[in-house]
Amino acid sequence: MSLRVSAAADADVRAIAALRSAVAHDMTHKHGQGPWSAYVGRSTVLRQLRATRMLVARRDDEIVGTVRLMQADQTLYDYRAFTPATVALYVIGLAVAPHAHGQGVGRELMESAKAAARFWPAEALWLDTYESAAGAGRFYEKCGFRKVGAQRLNGSPLTYYEWRA
Repeated sequence: MSLRVSAAADADVRAIAALRSAVAHDMTHKHGQGPWSAYVGRSTVLRQLRATRMLVARRDDEIVGTVRLMQADQTLYDYRAFTPATVALYVIGLAVAPHAHGQGVGRELMESAKAAARFWPAEALWLDTYESAAGAGRFYEKCGFRKVGAQRLNGSPLTYYEWRA
């Protein structure tokens, strides 16, 4: 069963919504209620598909992971934690099906995000993660990202990571 990553399409919306809802349920079961607990419906996924570059990882015909990339609008948000970049992409919503954890799906999605950044072209990938049991900081470090800052958001510690192209 080979894994392949491609751009998401309208036909994938239902499967992406189901995957992200399954991930939210699993995270809530493991870590309790949190920002990761939100149910994602098809209309939300469709809006996100239109507004961002969404990638999906497939094993055979099943979508087992997804991630979104959007150009960081440095005029609207405070990105001082990151190394300045003319063009940077923000990594949003990495989600891997619970039954596919530990099988390289997340790593392959992040490698595909790096390839997308090079093609865009963008100088960097930026992201944030919660510093809690539900956070993925160590995973991102293993994928070549470095920690560049931290703050509290709505009472939760948040850490910023970047990867430079």
